[in-house]
Amino acid sequence: MIPVLFHIGPLSVYSYGMMMALGFLAADYVISLECRRRGIVTEYASSAVVWAAIAGISCARILDILNNFSSYWADPKSMILSGSGFVWYGGLFGGIFGVYLVSRYYKIAFLKTIDMCAPALAIGQAIGRLGCQLSGDGDWGLPSKLPWAMAYPRAIVGWNSQTVLKLDAHGQLVSGFFPGVRVHPAPIYETLLYTGIFVILWRLRAKGLADGRLFFLYLILAGAARFMVEFVRINPRVAMGLSEAQLIAIGMIFFGSVAWFLVGAKHESVAAKQAIHA
Repeated sequence: MIPVLFHIGPLSVYSYGMMMALGFLAADYVISLECRRRGIVTEYASSAVVWAAIAGISCARILDILNNFSSYWADPKSMILSGSGFVWYGGLFGGIFGVYLVSRYYKIAFLKTIDMCAPALAIGQAIGRLGCQLSGDGDWGLPSKLPWAMAYPRAIVGWNSQTVLKLDAHGQLVSGFFPGVRVHPAPIYETLLYTGIFVILWRLRAKGLADGRLFFLYLILAGAARFMVEFVRINPRVAMGLSEAQLIAIGMIFFGSVAWFLVGAKHESVAAKQAIHA
């Protein structure tokens, strides 16, 4: 675990930020490959990644600040300089908005654009979660006795009774810390799941799916992945025994499934009309 890679004067270079940067570079490369395959200028990939990064990181940090306002208010400097503290769905929705703006500027269909971004999102998230693992930013899971459970003694957020938590009988978080405690390495679980999602999407990208379907499949798979991992994450249960992230994941799965069928039905309808007039 290496929370801080090195220092440049008063500035610290965090492993989380480094892995996030590598995730964006990997996404840029994946989208560039898709641009070449589709005959689109490759600068489109860089523009999409840059604006997705700006909007995504901003939205992810803003939502984290809102969710943990008292902690940030006690240390306002951490709103900007902290090496942790991002809400994943804030980053996703912000990134989608950034990509939408780029697609409008370049006059390239939004559904086609988000299809190109779908595999890139998955591999970017897989690499980004490695940053959570290296930094120990509190994204680990509940205490566990599994053979691969681990401790995070050098975690950037600390490894103590305030950060090692468990759920009580009411689904609320309470301290789960004791000497020798180990927890689920949730970031590793997510890295493995998102890598698998990337492989699936990458193999399907050239199968002639209707525009938008690849991205909607990403929403379904990514939502399912986060829903499963949340059962071992240290997030409070807010409704029906589920966490806030799980409720949002259900929404992603539902929206992705409905959009998948609607886009497919529209594509088949257009194809049938063209066949009639041919």
